[in-house]
Amino acid sequence: MTDHHPECPERLIEIMKHLEKQPFFDALNKEMATKADRKWVESVHPAGYIDQLLGIEPSHGLIMVDEDTALSPTSMDAIWYAAGAGMNAVDAVLGSGNKSGKTSRVAFCATRPPGHHAEPRKAMGFCFFSNIAIAAKYALDHYGLERVAIIDFDVHQANGTIECLRDEPRALVCTSFQHPYYPNSHWYGLPEHIVNLPIEEHSNGDFMRQAVNDVWEPALAIHQPQLILISAGFDAHRQDPMATVEWETRDFAWLTRWLQNQAYKYCGGKIVSMLEGGYSLDALPHCVSAHLGVFAGDEKALMLSRVKQ
Repeated sequence: MTDHHPECPERLIEIMKHLEKQPFFDALNKEMATKADRKWVESVHPAGYIDQLLGIEPSHGLIMVDEDTALSPTSMDAIWYAAGAGMNAVDAVLGSGNKSGKTSRVAFCATRPPGHHAEPRKAMGFCFFSNIAIAAKYALDHYGLERVAIIDFDVHQANGTIECLRDEPRALVCTSFQHPYYPNSHWYGLPEHIVNLPIEEHSNGDFMRQAVNDVWEPALAIHQPQLILISAGFDAHRQDPMATVEWETRDFAWLTRWLQNQAYKYCGGKIVSMLEGGYSLDALPHCVSAHLGVFAGDEKALMLSRVKQ
C-alpha cells in the first residue's frame, strides 16, 4: 500500500508493469484514450454539475469535494479521458473501430479515476463522472442498441451507476458488493432492472459463484443484452485494504470466464470492461492480468484503452 491516497497513479503504473511481462501483452491492440465528448457526459450528468467541477478545479493544491475525493490541477483531464476511454471501447467493439480503424470483440479500459460511485449531481468515493453509465448511454443512443447489461463486481455497490440509470430500463445493472458497507445506500425501492447482489463479509469465491448463478444468470436471461459492460473492481481480493471479502485472483478469472460465456450466449461475445476499484498494489496487477488473460484467448483482438497514470 502506498503512503498516498489509495486511488493513486501507482495503480496504473503497477498494472502496466505487470501486463508488459505477460505472454499475451504484445498481441493486444493498444491505444491511448481520447477525451469524452461533453454531449455524452451530459447524457448522464447535468451541465451545471460539470460546470461546477470545472469551476472548482484548483491551479495548485487539492480541493476536497467530499471527505475522500479530491480534485488536483490535473484531475479534470484524467476525468475526461477516463470517460472517453469507455466511448473509445464501445466504438471498437460495436463496429466503427478505434482510432486506427481496428475493431475488437472485447475492450478493457485501464483508467483512473473510477466512476461507479459518481451520481448525476454528486462526486463521491473517488469518482467524478459515471464512466460506465456514459459508455452505456453512448452504446444505446449512438449505436441504437435496445438493451445493454452492466455487471459491477467491485466490492462497493455501484450507487452512482444505479442513480444515473435508475430511469433507463434499457440498461440492466447488476452490482455485487460487501454488505453492509460503503456507500450504504440504494438498497430498497429500486426498479426491476437494478439487481443487487449483497456479499457477506469474509465470504469466499464459492459464495460468489453460487450467488452469481442464482441471481445474475436469470436476470441476464430475461434482459437478453446486446452488449455487456463490466465495472471491473478488484477490491474484493483478500489482500485489498478497502474491504473484508476473501476472493482470490482465481475467483476473478472464474467470474470473467462466466461473463465471457454470457456474452457469447447473448451478444456475440461483445464486452467493454472498465477498471473501477482495487487498491492492493500487490494483488491488483495480478487480478487485472487474470481478467485480461481470459479474453486474450479470443481470436478477435482485445483492445487495451488506457490513460496516462
